[in-house]
Amino acid sequence: MLDWIGRLNEMSDSVMVWFVIAMLFFWSMGAYNRLVRLRAQGIVAFAALEGLFNQCLLMVKTNLPDTGAIHSLHDANQGLDPSSTAWAGLAAAAEQFNACLKMAHAQPLNGPTMSALRTAFETLSLSWSRLRDLPPDLAGPALPGPLQSQWEQLALQSELARAEFNKRVVNYNEAIDQFPALLLAWVFGFKPAQPI
Repeated sequence: MLDWIGRLNEMSDSVMVWFVIAMLFFWSMGAYNRLVRLRAQGIVAFAALEGLFNQCLLMVKTNLPDTGAIHSLHDANQGLDPSSTAWAGLAAAAEQFNACLKMAHAQPLNGPTMSALRTAFETLSLSWSRLRDLPPDLAGPALPGPLQSQWEQLALQSELARAEFNKRVVNYNEAIDQFPALLLAWVFGFKPAQPI
C-alpha cells in the first residue's frame, strides 16, 4: 500500500511539472500571437497611410512644371524668382519624400525609417505651404483653388490615417514593453516601432 502511495506522489509531481510546462507553452504561444497580431495591425495601418501619401505625392508630381520652365524663369542678376524657388523646393521635397516612402514601404515599423518619413512629409507640406502663400501673379495664384482644396482634403485624410497608425504603434510598443511578454519580444526580436 505504501508503495502505491509513493508512486502516486511521484506521478502527481510529474503531472504537476508537465502541467506547468504546458501552461507556460500555451501562454507563450498566446503572447507571441498577440505580438504578431499587433505588429500586423501596425503594418496594415501603415499601408492605408502609405496609399494616402502616394496620392499626395502623385498630386504634387502631376502639377509640377517641367524643370525647363523652372529654369527659364532664371534672372541673371537676381537668381531664381520666388515662384521658381518655391516650385524647385517642392520638386526637391517630393523627390526626398518619394525616396523615404520607398524605404518605409520595405521597413514599415523601423524607427529611423519612420522618423525620416515624418521629416520628409513635413518638408513636403511646408514646401506646399510656401508655394500656396506666394502672392498671385498675372496668371493667378501659384496653386489654383480646386488643387488647394484637394490637397487639404488629402492632408486631413492623411492626418487621420497617421493618428490611427500612431495609435497602433503605441499599442504594439506597450505590448513588447510589458513583462513577461518583454522576454518573448527579446527572444523573437520584436523591436519598438516609431510613430510618424
